[in-house]
Amino acid sequence: MSDAEPIAWSLSGFGDEIDPNPEVQVAVLHALGARFIEVRSAWGVNVVDLDDAQLAAQKAVFAQSGMGVSAIASPIGKVGLDGDPRAEVDRLRRVIRVAEALGTSSIRIFSFFLEGTAPEQARSAVMERMSLLADAAEQAGVTLLHENEKGIYGDTPERVLDLVETVGSPAVRVAWDSANFVQVGVAHPHDEGYAKLRPYLDYLQVKDALSATGEVVPAGEGDGQVAATVQALAADGYRGFASLEPHLASAHDLGGFSGAFAFGVAARAFRRLADDAGIALR
Repeated sequence: MSDAEPIAWSLSGFGDEIDPNPEVQVAVLHALGARFIEVRSAWGVNVVDLDDAQLAAQKAVFAQSGMGVSAIASPIGKVGLDGDPRAEVDRLRRVIRVAEALGTSSIRIFSFFLEGTAPEQARSAVMERMSLLADAAEQAGVTLLHENEKGIYGDTPERVLDLVETVGSPAVRVAWDSANFVQVGVAHPHDEGYAKLRPYLDYLQVKDALSATGEVVPAGEGDGQVAATVQALAADGYRGFASLEPHLASAHDLGGFSGAFAFGVAARAFRRLADDAGIALR
């Protein structure tokens, strides 16, 4: 790449952090300069439970506005380990239906809540379930983006690396979330995890957090070393999605909420980091 060639990333965001209504979600994202949306729920209904009529209506909203879908933010793997290992595969197949309808092949997943079980004791059950999910994804031609959520097996850089290398599937890649690393005690996420996980990193989720309290804050205002990660990704050729997931008003097991105003605050904070790194957000 020549020095004159601009670095461009595609800006996206979790629409339901703005409003339950997809039309409002799209309007705000467009106003912030985003051409893509990450879909977790619509009208208060999680993607796993969207029916055909809701999917058709959502697809129509996106088509009319020219909004692309960067990924489906599914809750797959955000459950405990005490159920049937194949139960999440069935739920994944429903999410794959949503992804196909909305025109994306990327699906966010998690690696199961430990619920007090030591990671080394849960490891075998996690790998069994993740391998089943990977097999289903490969068959369907979709990519599973593992997010390092709090309380799951893959919550630290070391265990995320263990997960993707043990499963060993091209269908399992990494979605990087700096805030979640901070909230599980990773003091310097970029320093401790970036080099390990970069070979598998296909997606950037944008939020930050304070290590002292765990409070989620706009990108660059916390301890997640977001600026360092953004600069490193730009330098080593990343040209993918940056998806805003601000969590500035509330957070819960299946997601979070910011509202339109706070979402705008988060978007502008990230744009400043991108500008400093010479990245155009489109």
